[in-house]
Amino acid sequence: MTATDDTRSPAPSGEGAPREEAPPAAPMLDVRDLRVSYRNGERTVPAVRGVSFTLDRGQTLGVAGESGSGKSTMALSLLRLLPSTAKVTGQVLFQGEDLLTAKWARLRAVRWSAASVVFQGAMSALNPVRTIGEQICEPILLHDKVGQKAARARAAELLDAVGVPSRRLGSYPHEFSGGQRQRIMIAMALACRPDLIIADEPTTALDVMVQAQVLNLLGDLVRESGIGVIMISHDLAVLSHMCERLAVMYAGRVAEIGPSRGLIDEPRHPYTRALGRAFPTIGDPASRLAPAGLPGDPPTPAELARLDEGRGCAFEPRCSRAVAACRTDTVELRPSGPGREAACLLAQEGSEP
Repeated sequence: MTATDDTRSPAPSGEGAPREEAPPAAPMLDVRDLRVSYRNGERTVPAVRGVSFTLDRGQTLGVAGESGSGKSTMALSLLRLLPSTAKVTGQVLFQGEDLLTAKWARLRAVRWSAASVVFQGAMSALNPVRTIGEQICEPILLHDKVGQKAARARAAELLDAVGVPSRRLGSYPHEFSGGQRQRIMIAMALACRPDLIIADEPTTALDVMVQAQVLNLLGDLVRESGIGVIMISHDLAVLSHMCERLAVMYAGRVAEIGPSRGLIDEPRHPYTRALGRAFPTIGDPASRLAPAGLPGDPPTPAELARLDEGRGCAFEPRCSRAVAACRTDTVELRPSGPGREAACLLAQEGSEP
């Protein structure tokens, strides 16, 4: 046998060599150190103070907190829908593009077609002097560049999908109930098949039966279309039912973020625990007759400005477990369990605050 007889042919390409793992896909939405402040005369008042989170396609993120915690301001700033008095900094990377630095022409193209909003208050969000068909067709005509007939066919399809008879395309908003108007708002948000929907209090002022129908509708849309949803609500029960992940905001910052069920069952931040206890438990007369509240008030804009200039936890004045370090140390989000973070010096993985 010669040397050449023993020569083996090279292994087929890709065999016998370690395979390189593909890098993880970038999230659909990546919000980094988002900050929003408003001009009030000569003063600058902070409203959102360093919010960061990610959202993948097909995921749902709930945002909870008291009134004035910065939920709606944060959500509207993602698409630069705030008034001119607002100053927004940070990064909002949507499908790899920073919307905070995008040109206005590009931003207009993204709105409705790639990301849309279900605004708070469906009773007043619709134009009362235009039919719902005209209002649903408007973004379709603008972004999809189709004719009037195709736009009306799409509008009819959307109405049927959200449970409103398509024969009512020619009706005006006052001819519908509050729940139906909310469904129409959802249909408008879906008009151009966006990848992201921001729903700001979509079930406000609805009775519990209609609320359940709207939530089930949104859940079906997420499962069937693979869209990402950011839902804002005061109601933790609504968010835990609808959303995979939950972010609790306080004083313009994220106090805790993680899987919804974990945050509801085992909160790590004292504020999350207080929010959960504020709702009475069905079947528990004690909690129904005397639901636990939270003493004190959220910090005023002036107090937030001082917190931004110095250190300390914004929740410390209302926290029953606060220690001296809470008034002096910098309090940032820290790991507090699998996929969870909490902005509390006492929150550690496997422990309760």
